[in-house]
Amino acid sequence: MNPLLLAFIVGFAVSQLATLATTLYLHRALSHRAITMRPWLAFVFRFVVWITTGIRPREWVAVHRKHHARCETAEDPHSPRFAGINTVLWRGAELYQDAARDKAMLEQYGKGTPDDWMERHLYSGRQNLGITLLAIVNIALFGMPGLAIWAVQMIWIPVSAAGVINGLGHWWGYRNYDTADTATNLTPWAFIIGGEELHNNHHAFPSSA
Repeated sequence: MNPLLLAFIVGFAVSQLATLATTLYLHRALSHRAITMRPWLAFVFRFVVWITTGIRPREWVAVHRKHHARCETAEDPHSPRFAGINTVLWRGAELYQDAARDKAMLEQYGKGTPDDWMERHLYSGRQNLGITLLAIVNIALFGMPGLAIWAVQMIWIPVSAAGVINGLGHWWGYRNYDTADTATNLTPWAFIIGGEELHNNHHAFPSSA
């Protein structure tokens, strides 16, 4: 097989794995308790989140829960109505990072997230270690093209989740349910963003798997 094609396939597969870990583990399992995972699967997904995104579960969950609790208000961590669609779409990751610095918010909305030995001694404070290990693996396998694939992997979740879903999902699309917020459903891209394009459905029934 052509090495570049193989690098693309592997890069896409890892990006999809990051999407699954984000939508199933961070979103549906931890944030909304919509599903319950077996401990071994939660263990695997937590590692995938760490090595593919560097996201801390407590921060992600807290920011997302606050989004639901304060949706379409000035306290919403990523509302196009207040921050502007271009800011949320292209700088959604920055909005997430700004919100995650709020210690009071983490305490209020981050309850029930992992706080075991691994979280305190391996994952927490070492977010860059995971994504650096992924870069090393990519380069070892594919050379410099692996670095380009890694760069795409690093922007995949910030663009698809922090930008597209949080931005376009509250700005453009169609609505199946008349919710109190402006959440919309987008064109069916479920095969690449884990079904998260059904954002209006999610806001209508946030605890539904």
